[in-house]
Amino acid sequence: MPKARTSKSDSEAVPERSEDVIDREVTPSFFGVSDDEQSPRSLHHAKEFVDLAFRRVTTAAGSIVLGIMLLVGLFLLYQGYNALEVAGGNFFTEVKWDPNSGEFGIAAVLTGTILVALTAIFFAVPLALGTALYISEYAPAQIKRGLVTLVDLMAAVPSVVFGLWGVFFLTPAILPVSEWISTYFGWIPIFAVEGFDPSDPLATPTVFTASTFIAGIVVALMVAPITSSIMREVFSQAPLGEREGALALGATRWGMIRSVVLPFGRGGMIGGTMLGLGRALGETIAVFLIISPVFVIQTRILEKGSNSISALIALRYSEASAFEISALMAAGLALFLMTLVINFAASSIIARSRSGGVSDG
Repeated sequence: MPKARTSKSDSEAVPERSEDVIDREVTPSFFGVSDDEQSPRSLHHAKEFVDLAFRRVTTAAGSIVLGIMLLVGLFLLYQGYNALEVAGGNFFTEVKWDPNSGEFGIAAVLTGTILVALTAIFFAVPLALGTALYISEYAPAQIKRGLVTLVDLMAAVPSVVFGLWGVFFLTPAILPVSEWISTYFGWIPIFAVEGFDPSDPLATPTVFTASTFIAGIVVALMVAPITSSIMREVFSQAPLGEREGALALGATRWGMIRSVVLPFGRGGMIGGTMLGLGRALGETIAVFLIISPVFVIQTRILEKGSNSISALIALRYSEASAFEISALMAAGLALFLMTLVINFAASSIIARSRSGGVSDG
C-alpha cells in the first residue's frame, strides 16, 4: 500500500514553544493603572441629618431607660437601708414579718412569690406555645389577623379584672379539680392538704380556697399573651426555604414544625418563658385579691394560704410605720433585683437566638 503523505500544513497545526515567546504577568500596570491607584480606596458614606437625629434619639431613649432603672434601684436601696442594717442576713431567712419588734424577713413571702410564678409558668407556657403555633402555622389567613389582635388585647386587660374573675368565677369552679388532685396525688408533698380526708363525706372544700394553685392559674392567663406574642414572632421568621424543603421531602405539617420551626424558635421560646416568669413574679393586684396571706413557708400549692412580696407591699403599705416602710422597700428591692436578672437573661437569649442553620431537618 502507498504510504500516506503528511502535509506540511498538518505538521504545523500545533506550533512548538519558542524561546522567543515571553510570558507576561497581567498586573494593574499592564492595563495602564499607576501604582498609586492600586491601593484599596476607602468609601465614605455621607450621613444624612435624619440618620444622625434618629441615632441620637434612640441612644438617648435607651440611656434614659437605663438611668431610670438605676435610679429606681438606688431609691429602693436608700429607703430600705435601715431595715437591711437592722435585719442583716436574717432578712432572707426569717419567716415572721413584724418589723416593729425587730423580727422580720422575706423567707415566707419569697417562697410564695416563686411558687405562684412557677405555677403560672407551668400553665402559661403550653397555652402560649399552642396559641403561637396555631396562629403562625394553622390558622386561616382570614382569621389570623383577628386572633393576633385578640391575643395582644388580652395583655391590656387590667390585673384587677383578672383578680375579680379569679375570685368570683374561677375559685368555685376549680375547687372540685383541686379536691380531685389532692385525693389521687396527695402522696406528692406539694399536692398534700393538711386536714383534708378524702374518705370523709363531710369534708369541706374551703381548705382549697385562696391557694397558690388558684393564684397561679390567674397569673398564667395574664402572662400567656406576652409569652405567646414572642413565640409567634419567632416562629413566623423560620426560613421559608427549609419549610418548603421539609414538605418537599414528604414531611407532614407537624413533621415540618417539629424539625424546622421549633428548633429555629428555641431561643424565642426560652426568652418568652423567662419574660413571662419575670411578669409573674411581680404581679400584685390579682394575687392580692385571691390569696389568703400567711407568714409561713407554704409549699403545698393546693392548700389555703399563700403570700408574695408584691401582695405584702400592697397589704401593709397604707398602715405601715416609718421603719416598716423601710422593710417593705427592702423587700421591693429584692423583688426588683430578681425580676431584673430574669428579664436581662431573657433579653440576652432572644438577642442571641438565630437560626435556620440549627434546625434538625
